Order: sequence, then structure tokens, then C-alpha cells
Amino acid sequence: MLTDRQMMILRMIVDNYVISAEPVGSRTISKQTDLGLSAATIRNEMADLEELGYLEQPHASAGRIPSQMGYRFYVDHLLMGDTRLSGQEITRIKSLFTERIGEMERVAQQTALFLSNLTQYTAVVLGPQVYDTTLKNLQLVALNDHTAVLLMVASSGQVYNRTVSMPEGVSLREMESLVRILNARLSGTPMYRIRSRALEEITHEVARHMRDYEEAVHLLDQVVTWLESDKEGKVYLGGATNMLLQPEFRDVHKAQPVLTWLERHHDVMEALRSDESTLQLQVRIGGENDVQSLHDCSLVTATYTIGGLPVGVIGLIGPTRMDYARVIPLLGHLSKGLSDLLTKFYVN
Repeated sequence: MLTDRQMMILRMIVDNYVISAEPVGSRTISKQTDLGLSAATIRNEMADLEELGYLEQPHASAGRIPSQMGYRFYVDHLLMGDTRLSGQEITRIKSLFTERIGEMERVAQQTALFLSNLTQYTAVVLGPQVYDTTLKNLQLVALNDHTAVLLMVASSGQVYNRTVSMPEGVSLREMESLVRILNARLSGTPMYRIRSRALEEITHEVARHMRDYEEAVHLLDQVVTWLESDKEGKVYLGGATNMLLQPEFRDVHKAQPVLTWLERHHDVMEALRSDESTLQLQVRIGGENDVQSLHDCSLVTATYTIGGLPVGVIGLIGPTRMDYARVIPLLGHLSKGLSDLLTKFYVN
């Protein structure tokens, strides 16, 4: 564990580097701190922090910059109760959600643009899976005794299909019974409520119409999972080219992989969906990102909910030199505001 002095120095280096994008030297720290430490003492502590892996020295004569490990320690241990949001910014966030909700697409896009304008980073919003759309009906078209096509018709008129194989021991007649039960109990249900309603209300009813209880529950779970997963939400971007404003990415060749990844909405969606099941704010720094294109970036995400159920994700992409002390509370306020708005409109 770092000493109090080392934590103070690490925090000041991160804070200075976030602002300047330039390596931070011991003289800079000595002028700003009231610790009463000489530049030489600070320099020794910085050398120790570098040896421990929290700092890096890009050039022999330069100051230090935080490493990925240094940023992680900063986020995990040095931001408790910290915030750089002004009262005016918090008021602006609240005002974003005071109007009556219109189209979900407009709300998500406004959130992305607002977030990118406020931070000068690239904002990504994974919109909920068409929450103005409900399940109209399911249809089963048999191909043979072992295979059928399952059709899902949405209230919007969209039709989705998937070829299904009958599980061992499940007859076509039992599969048709499952579809009739789902139609009777789930028709008109908003897409975001299908899983909770299916598992809470009709599991035992389905089991009564199928000989193998465990197989019935497994089959029901497979169908419900398909109904949710194949109805993709949309990705809304704000400030996609803001990446080019950051000193680290002024070289277009370095920025190109990130910009190319942002254009592949399906890949962006998959990256964000990994955070959708948790209600905790997530911070991925550099190589902590599974996506190779983001290894020079940080991705900070927060989930928003409807009635407590996670339905979408708000995120910011920027350099690892991100202003975490501002970004983290900002996403917290935005996700809460959007969750309250959607819950009020769809549930209350």
C-alpha cells in the first residue's frame, strides 16, 4: 500500500497531467503542495512510484506520467467523495430530463450530444431495446418433426425469425403449446418486461403442458433469451471526432482504429452490453478494455434502468488521461436522471 505522501503525489501528478497532457516534474508538485517537501524529496518519491509501477517516464529528462496501474489506483482509491461538477452543470443535467419524454430515440441522441458537448470526449449511448414496442405475437412454422421456424411479430410491424431444433423428448405439439401460452400471457408486453413476466408468471404453466419439467424450463429460457437478445437496441454517438481534439490522438493514424471501431455499431453494442447486466459504474483503463482498438483509451460506462431493471448504457470514451474526477459523477447523475425519467414514463 502506498504511503499518504505517495498517494498525495500520485494524485497531484494525475490531476496535473489531465489538465496539461505534459509530463509532470517534481518542481511543479513542490510549487503546488503545502507538504513542505523539497523538489529533491518529491523526486525520490516519484522514482519510487515509478519503480512500483504507478508512474512512467516517457523521456530520460522529462517528468512522469501516470501508468495504467497509476490511473487504476487513482480511480479506486483517490476519488472518494471527489467531484468536479459545478452547481451550474448539475442544474443543466437535471434540466435535460425535465421535459415530458418523447421518442426514445430523441432522448438517447440528446443524452449523447449533451454528454459529448459537456466533456469534449466521445459519448456513446446504448438505447433500450425498443421500449415503445411490445410483443404482438409468436408463430411457429414446422419444417419437419425436429425443426421449426419461430417468428416474433412486434407491434411496430417488424418480424424476427429463428430456426429452432426440438429438444430431445419434446414433441412439435408441446412446442406449439408453449407458443400458445406465450401468446396468451405475453402479447402486448413491452420487450423489456418479457423475461421478468415469463419467469415469474408462466414457468409452472408451461411445465404443466410438457412432460419433462426441466426441459420445459430450459426451453422457455432459450425462447425468452432469443426474444430479448435479437431485438437490438441502437447505438447513439455524440462527438465521434472529439477524439481528434485530444493531444494523444492528433496523429490521425493513432486515432483511426478508434474511429473505425466507433463506426461498427454492432461491435460498440457488444462492448457496452457487457456492462448492461450490472448496476455498478464501470471504468476500463487502457489494456483493461477487451477491444484492442481501445487499448490507448479509457471507457467509462453507467447503466440506466426502468423500474430497477437495467435496460441501456451511457458511456464516455477518451484518452487514459481522462478527467475521472469529473466524468464519474457526471455519468452517475445522467444515468440516474435517465432512469428516473424512463421509470416515470413506462412504469408509474
